Amino acid sequence: MKLVTEPTIKTLGDYAYQALQKHFKKTLKWEKSVKKDEDPEALHQMRVGMRRLRTAVSRFDLALNLPKPVSDKNIGKIARRLGNLRDLDVLKETLTTRYQPYLSSKEQESLQTAFNALAKQREDTLSKVQATLKDEPYKSLKDELAEWLEKPDYQSLASLPIQQVLPDLLLPEVSSFLLHPGWLVGTQVIDSQVKIRTNWKAEKIEQQLTAKGSTIHSLRKQAKRVRYQMELFTELYGESYAAYIAEVNSMQDILGAMQDGVVLDEWLVDVFKSEIHTHLPGLATLLTEHRYKLWQQWQPLQERYLKPETKHSFHLTILHPLEPASDGEQETGNREQ
Repeated sequence: MKLVTEPTIKTLGDYAYQALQKHFKKTLKWEKSVKKDEDPEALHQMRVGMRRLRTAVSRFDLALNLPKPVSDKNIGKIARRLGNLRDLDVLKETLTTRYQPYLSSKEQESLQTAFNALAKQREDTLSKVQATLKDEPYKSLKDELAEWLEKPDYQSLASLPIQQVLPDLLLPEVSSFLLHPGWLVGTQVIDSQVKIRTNWKAEKIEQQLTAKGSTIHSLRKQAKRVRYQMELFTELYGESYAAYIAEVNSMQDILGAMQDGVVLDEWLVDVFKSEIHTHLPGLATLLTEHRYKLWQQWQPLQERYLKPETKHSFHLTILHPLEPASDGEQETGNREQ
């Protein structure tokens, strides 16, 4: 038995305001450190703050009258600049911690060429980030959003109870996620039934990741959008909802690690102007082995979410947020279907 107190936030407008305020505050918190390039974690946190702010703006736009600079498009451009720099930091960290210690001394020396190229690329990308944070689009975003938070302006939908509109907010994004073609990578359809291919060797998986890499990456981005959106409303649902968020997060991590390996491979080819098997055969083997392990982790989740009953249960969970509880009333939590 779970005791649920009456929510203090009741309308769509209340939730929208809280989300924008929270993620805007987080973004500003890390700005100074990012400008000074003091800590990779600050960059990571600011990037996450911008991404979540973008999710809030795009999802709640139908209930808000936001200034033009506070737009999905403008925030997306700024977030991508931060993301380009963060991706280089992740690339260096991955090479340094996951692979370099396990390479021969000869390959470790060869890898220094890659680190030199990475340092130069990061210097150029950092300059672009620092310029972006001084440019008018970012300044306008900050000034206009701060002013809006002082005097928020809402559309009619903002006055509706949050529980009333939640399913309609969430289900379109969840449906796009469950219908994404990335789920069918590595499968075959026999008599209208999707079958997972479980007997593939590492070489075949590499071929699929090369051929379908963009599709898998797209599924990962959709998973991230779904998770960010669902996390806006965690307190309004029960345990099954939290479990779905956790699974989507796992998918995002696994698919992201696969994609990171593909990006690293392509980046090294660009640096050395040849296939990495030529210069770094040991690293090439480690990359293949790691992607194979990730594929083994991915397939059980893939199989589960291709089942109609899983999709049905996911939708039912979204359809049944917790009801507002009156004082002293006890709720059993989210309906389990």
